[in-house]
Amino acid sequence: MFRKFVTRAVTGCHHQRQQVAGKLTRCHPVVYLSSTPKNYQVFDVDTFDNPKILITGSLGQLGQGLARVLRQKYGKDNVIMSDIIKAPKHILESGPYLYADILDFKNLQEIVVNNNIDWLVHFSALLSAVGEQDVPLAIKVNIQGLHNIMELSKMYQLRLFCPSTIGAFGPDSPRNPTPDLTIQRPRTIYGVSKVHAELMGEYYNHRFGLDFRCLRLPGVISGDTKPGGGTTDYAVSIFDESLKSGKFNCYLRPDCKLPMIYIDDCLRGITEMLEAQQSELKLRTYNLAAFSFTPEELVAELRKHIPQLIMEYDVDPVRQAIADSWPQVFDDSGARKDWGWRHQYDLNGMVNIMLEIVSQRLGIPTMHHSSATVRG
Repeated sequence: MFRKFVTRAVTGCHHQRQQVAGKLTRCHPVVYLSSTPKNYQVFDVDTFDNPKILITGSLGQLGQGLARVLRQKYGKDNVIMSDIIKAPKHILESGPYLYADILDFKNLQEIVVNNNIDWLVHFSALLSAVGEQDVPLAIKVNIQGLHNIMELSKMYQLRLFCPSTIGAFGPDSPRNPTPDLTIQRPRTIYGVSKVHAELMGEYYNHRFGLDFRCLRLPGVISGDTKPGGGTTDYAVSIFDESLKSGKFNCYLRPDCKLPMIYIDDCLRGITEMLEAQQSELKLRTYNLAAFSFTPEELVAELRKHIPQLIMEYDVDPVRQAIADSWPQVFDDSGARKDWGWRHQYDLNGMVNIMLEIVSQRLGIPTMHHSSATVRG
């Protein structure tokens, strides 16, 4: 069924999206010349069930997993992975993959137009520890790249998801718990760039109506991909090292508590946020959380399966200073209240499933392994 509406033309904008009868719509432009000084475009609107989705920085920890989840829901060809490096064979065989440089506006614009993109998931970023080693590059990727993404999303009326982080908070923020709305003032370029993204997204939503959505993510734990240089990555590396050598050297203090989440919960949270009705979203940026733990608490749980595990501490002052400025416990009551977020994996369930996945990947049996458990 077709309905018509008239919208004022925007230079370079060939597609508009809107909500019709509660459903997301794709609009195909039919241009009519106007005798008035202003040009207008008339669009035919048809509802659709499967949005075309572009994921930037998709070869990282979150991108590969989210592409798999979204392809299961919306079809393999409707989810386009992209990055600036050559993809491994299994990625190329799993579905569409493109080269996309977020610093090249024209490259991104061609991808959006040629593939009729509806939703854009922006994962390209330099993480906390890596960003501190090359601040100028972090500014280019995390801020200038974001500006390109926002402008394209505004021009083509895309639904835009950008992840934020516990690193968006600083030493002046309340740490236990840390609410959605509070003082932030981070001390890393990664955190500063993420606060910038949150505020720009809110501004573009208020000023231009951009459908911007953002989740502040805790440390994400996954057994499928290599750590990407984040401060919380010890909680991923420890599984490989514990199974291979029975020993792990941690760069954070044993009592350093940080919020964490297992990747399956994280991906489900992102998907639910992407799919939430506009009316459900009281905020444009929400905290997302599952559980918090310290290195010594994680080791205690691991020793239930690997009793001989040796834990050593060689504290990295740079990463420790970063961690000391971050929240210890995330208050995600807003997400739970507004759009029904619930995590499933607790610390015990996360450790069980991580041991299963990593031991299979390494080909190492775990005598003390038990099946994963999740919260009801």
